[in-house]
Amino acid sequence: MTDAVKRQTLVPAIAAIMPAAGIGSRMQASLPKQYLQLHGKTILEHSVAKLKSVPAIGPLWLALASDDPYYDTTPLAHSDITRVKGGAERMHSVLNALHFIDEHHFPWVLVHDAARPLVRKSDIEHLITRCITEGEGGILACRVRDTMKRGESFVAETVSREHLWHALTPQLFPTALLKAALRDAVQAEVHVTDEASAMEWAGHKVLLVEGHSDNIKITQPADLALAAFYLEQLT
Repeated sequence: MTDAVKRQTLVPAIAAIMPAAGIGSRMQASLPKQYLQLHGKTILEHSVAKLKSVPAIGPLWLALASDDPYYDTTPLAHSDITRVKGGAERMHSVLNALHFIDEHHFPWVLVHDAARPLVRKSDIEHLITRCITEGEGGILACRVRDTMKRGESFVAETVSREHLWHALTPQLFPTALLKAALRDAVQAEVHVTDEASAMEWAGHKVLLVEGHSDNIKITQPADLALAAFYLEQLT
């Protein structure tokens, strides 16, 4: 048995969640950003395909707005993806999906942004290997390279970029711990912007696993053109 096969057999079953209930108002588009076209497919299709390319990842739960009229027009509607009701915020969408995931069958869960279609398979696999090996949840991230400023209209101070990271996705955590952390945050009315924030708030360690900086989140119109350029380089 090769080392690669041994590593794969040691990886427990991993479930995946993709929150995609937002409308992406900053894109200034006529439809939610996850349904915009990128090289002939929707952004959502690209993002799902990246997760599906990783053998260690099993079933995928997709959290969508209850009145989403676009999903059924995509090929994904005829796949094995399970659709669940999205919530008001990301934390609610992920928690809703977690209620459907059996933590005994799927002890680990991976969460990925629907608007990050450029994540590399190798980065996802590196994240999984690091987390499983070290027994800790973690996130893909990249180091801050620019000089950081804090302020409003004017600079109030320059912030050292040492030890600063950009948080990316996927983010991978033990299913039971993430479910408890998000549930408690919702009950305490603590707003968390990603799964790592919930785990940090609950007192858990979060690994930083360095990924590629071209794993951008499509948020504004210029990001779509940049994603198209990066995709050309990666294919």
